[in-house]
Order: sequence, then C-alpha cells, then structure tokens
Amino acid sequence: MPGGALRVLLRAAAVAGAAVAVAAVHDAHDPGVLCPLRLLTGVPCPLCGSTTVFVEAGHGRWAAALLANPVTALTAVALVCGPFGPGRRWRQLSYAGRNLLVGAALAAAWVWELARLVLLRS
Repeated sequence: MPGGALRVLLRAAAVAGAAVAVAAVHDAHDPGVLCPLRLLTGVPCPLCGSTTVFVEAGHGRWAAALLANPVTALTAVALVCGPFGPGRRWRQLSYAGRNLLVGAALAAAWVWELARLVLLRS
C-alpha cells in the first residue's frame, strides 16, 4: 500500500475511533452545552456543533453530523485526506491565503450556527 494511502487509512481509523469514543462518553454522561460563549450569551460560536459532529458520526448518523457543523465535518475529511492532495495545496498557500481561508470558513460556520440554533429555533 503506498505511503499516502496508508496515512489516510491510519488517520481515518484514528478519527473513527475518536468519534466512537466521544459518542460512548456522551451517551454515558451528556455534559450539555460546552461552549462558553453560548453558555454566557446564548449566542453560538463558529465551532458550536463540533462535538455533535463527532457524536453523530460515532453513531453512524452521517447526515446529522454534516448538519451539526458542515465546516467541522469537511475540515475533518480534509485533514484525513491530507496526503491525497489537500495537505500539499494547504502548504502551497501563502500565510495571507491561509488566514483568508480560515477566516472565511469560520464566518461561514458562524452564519450556519446562527441560522441553525437561533434563527431556525425562533
């Protein structure tokens, strides 16, 4: 098996194992809302839903995982698949390009979370 494929397989196994473990811990003891911003203000942050992504994925509910926070879910896939190209493309970006991409992803995640947790619940 080529090195890139082996690294992707190992990363996927680690992420899957972590997702199953997070789901099991969550089932045994649901800690409730973990986000300090959401606890204090009721307003979700861009990373809200990230734990839910792994809980839902650990239970095999892929659509629910994607809907909890699409940016987190897609970032996890990109990190797992890094050796197949996304990692090389990331390293080729300038620091300004990386910052712009991260900022745009966080902004998109925040809009998604505001719509999901605030606007759609009203």
